[in-house]
Amino acid sequence: MADIIDTAVKAGSFGTLVAAIKAANLVDTLKGAGPFTVFAPTDEAFAKLPAGTVDALLKDVPKLTKILTYHVVSGKVMASDVVKLKSATTVEGTDVKIDASNGVKINDATVATPDVAADNGVIHVIDTVLIPA
Repeated sequence: MADIIDTAVKAGSFGTLVAAIKAANLVDTLKGAGPFTVFAPTDEAFAKLPAGTVDALLKDVPKLTKILTYHVVSGKVMASDVVKLKSATTVEGTDVKIDASNGVKINDATVATPDVAADNGVIHVIDTVLIPA
């Protein structure tokens, strides 16, 4: 199996996420031992942001890092575990809300594809970029 970064690259729908991870110098971290749980927004999720947002974030590494680490939870949290939780503390330091009453939502993002396995964790594909408060 591949690590989280290689898994995301191979999927083909995370070009913006992978570019952002590279810009924030988080590649080595997410290729590390982990395990990590990544709520991974698709390219379509990034496209929903207001025009110019992604370009601005790519130039503001501290803000970009804060947003990206808000998509990561330490440990390997599978969908069967996620549905039992009301929140999870992110690597960024604040919590995301979890609502499993109708599908699974992380804050306002819907989990489109759960449990994409990687060597060093798991990816849950989401349809909206998570923005910390």
